[in-house]
Amino acid sequence: MNILAITQARSGSLRLPGKFLKKIDGISLLEIHLKRLLKSKRIDQLLIATTVNQEDDSIVEIADKLNIPAYRGSVNNVLERFYLAAKLYEPTWIVRLTSDCPLIDADLVDLVIEKALSENLDYCSNSLEPSFPDGMDVEIFKASALEKAAQEATLASDKEHVTPYLYRNSTFFNKNMFVSANYSSSENYSAVRLTIDEPEDFEVIRLIIKKLGIEKDWKTYADFYVAHKEINLLNKNIKRNEGYIKSIKNDSQNDK
Repeated sequence: MNILAITQARSGSLRLPGKFLKKIDGISLLEIHLKRLLKSKRIDQLLIATTVNQEDDSIVEIADKLNIPAYRGSVNNVLERFYLAAKLYEPTWIVRLTSDCPLIDADLVDLVIEKALSENLDYCSNSLEPSFPDGMDVEIFKASALEKAAQEATLASDKEHVTPYLYRNSTFFNKNMFVSANYSSSENYSAVRLTIDEPEDFEVIRLIIKKLGIEKDWKTYADFYVAHKEINLLNKNIKRNEGYIKSIKNDSQNDK
């Protein structure tokens, strides 16, 4: 297998518990996310990586419904969960996605994949220097790079968030362990928030889907968000990557 896409999902969110299972017009956010990803022309296999917790049985049920395999692993060591899931398929490349991005665009995923393959990058994403909306994040890396990270990463934040060890040690940050690059948008949409972390985020996605449905491209959703202040004012002040920032602070405190 050449390209394996793994999307991570678990029910234990502190800020919005069970967020992937919330429904809009009878369809769960997770199902919307997966159906949009299945439109990718470059992904050879899509896999859900969830936890062994009983509360995540419902995630596996949705995966089964869509004939998508699910791997169940560590609750907190998501890097290990990703690595062990990937080993089952022996891919050359791994695409990392997160299920809190219900409107992820398969065409955008394919463009990031194409950049990584054409330049033979160890790591590529569209979020090293964000220009796409929060909620359109795509990462692709070589399986060999993931293996190195799984063997060498020691920080709790590296294990919780999978890829920091990769990009932190990459050429994008003037290191030489991994060759990396960013995929950028011609327009800056980094202030647009189309992810699900807080109750306000869910309301934004609900209103957008009610108006536009679930089949549009990322830019249509982003332009709608920008044009409607009554929507973007609901969540525009929530910080991007708040969970990772908190993890880094915890690492610092533990070192003291």
